[in-house]
Amino acid sequence: MVTWALIGGIIGARVWHLLTPTPSMIEQGLTTYYYLTHPLAAIAVWEGGLAIFGAVVGGALAIYIYTRSTRQSFLVWADMIAPGLILAQAIGRWGNYINQEVYGTPSTLPWAIFIDEFHRLPEFMQFTTYHPLFLYEFLWNILIMALLLWLDKKLAGWLKNGDIFLFYMIGYPVGRFFLEYLRIDIPLISGININQAVMAGVALLAGIVIIIRHRENSTDLVTENPEDTNLDEPIK
Repeated sequence: MVTWALIGGIIGARVWHLLTPTPSMIEQGLTTYYYLTHPLAAIAVWEGGLAIFGAVVGGALAIYIYTRSTRQSFLVWADMIAPGLILAQAIGRWGNYINQEVYGTPSTLPWAIFIDEFHRLPEFMQFTTYHPLFLYEFLWNILIMALLLWLDKKLAGWLKNGDIFLFYMIGYPVGRFFLEYLRIDIPLISGININQAVMAGVALLAGIVIIIRHRENSTDLVTENPEDTNLDEPIK
């Protein structure tokens, strides 16, 4: 399953990156059309360009195909993978620090990080320190991992298969949605931050699914025939 997930994740991460080029990429001519007409450049993942959202989608699809072919439960596996997945995302963000990428807007806060001129965007060349966006997301991801493990333990009798993964699909997107406000090189479609729009949609959809799935539980608590209840029996 790991092999399937890695292959699907890398393909998904690359495809999402190619479909959502940032303004700095477009200025260099690295548009979606360019990659469609230059297949060797499209597969050059060693030159950078992987998107975490695409990795999650691609990896999840690969695992779904694998579990279906081996007659296993995708939802059970998704729940087991979710805490480790968000931890992996947290660790991976330190690669952004090493590469001096995915930093936020200019900042003079004590924890702001220095970005050398080679990695600065032209319009921000006069600024030297920026929000450590990678660190913010690292901390948020660690928090979500802890929350998933806590929910799995405290709500074991209430949760259904797939709920932990759904809570992951709420927790991570919510944090990413707000952190996008600090990004300075974001993919835009018709002036809309596509990453932010997708994160909002995913979190909302996952929340709706959880509510619908547990609506049956709440209705089961209502007595079907109230008149059958013996009101004279003392409360124990």
